Amino acid sequence: MFDYLKYIREWNFPHIWCSGCGDGIVLKALIRAMDKLKVSRDEAVMVSGIGCSSRTPGYIDINTLHTTHGRALAFATGVKHAKPELKVIVVTGDGDCTAIGGNHFIHAARRNIDMTVLLYNNYIYGMTGGQCSPTTPKGYKASTAQYGNIEPPFNTSGLAIAAGASFVARTDVYHVQQCEKMISLALQRKGFSLVEILTPCPTAFGRRNRMSDPVVMMEWLRDNAVSGRKWENLSAQEREGKIQTGVLIDVEKPEFTAEYGKLMEKVGVQK
Repeated sequence: MFDYLKYIREWNFPHIWCSGCGDGIVLKALIRAMDKLKVSRDEAVMVSGIGCSSRTPGYIDINTLHTTHGRALAFATGVKHAKPELKVIVVTGDGDCTAIGGNHFIHAARRNIDMTVLLYNNYIYGMTGGQCSPTTPKGYKASTAQYGNIEPPFNTSGLAIAAGASFVARTDVYHVQQCEKMISLALQRKGFSLVEILTPCPTAFGRRNRMSDPVVMMEWLRDNAVSGRKWENLSAQEREGKIQTGVLIDVEKPEFTAEYGKLMEKVGVQK
């Protein structure tokens, strides 16, 4: 049996996540990926903002920063510039990253800064009151949309691709092997790597949308997440209501920190 405890801060337990939340599944997938890749805990740093997902650094025993709402990518950028040799991992949520942190998200992707971003997408502000987030599906209810959300949701992965990220993948917490694989691939890539992870929130989202049973939410992910060749073989009509998962883009392009280092050498500035 895999020994998770060697990566866990046991003194911070019990955790704050609700029963049926998928955030713990992501934490375990990340730990397994780091262990298989032999990522040194001393050479990795995890940065988060505010939200349910952003409590992850409190439970994992590596270098961690729990920062302000929406600013995780700004802090992570500073860490990468100061210590470019570090493996920088950012844990954020759909609200934290794409609402108040939206500009940081766009420009970190545009610059292609070398960091791995795990974006937990639960379609809502789970910790702070159940408000609509930028990814809340149209027609679904939230505390700020009691008659149903009328706004179209962000395609978060599509936004990262359009902004210039070099690696983007989407996965979910039902397909745990795929989740671990996508995180592992992202950790190995040089540049801005995003893994959008669909994770259920039975408390803030599910109860308002007749899916308070975590099993129902997991079954929904099982039935609607489609990857690889299966997605390619679907017609446009069959893709309606389905979610594409797997690697969405994987390209090589200049990485910002390395390019900045070259510039400093050119003008004669030493670290």
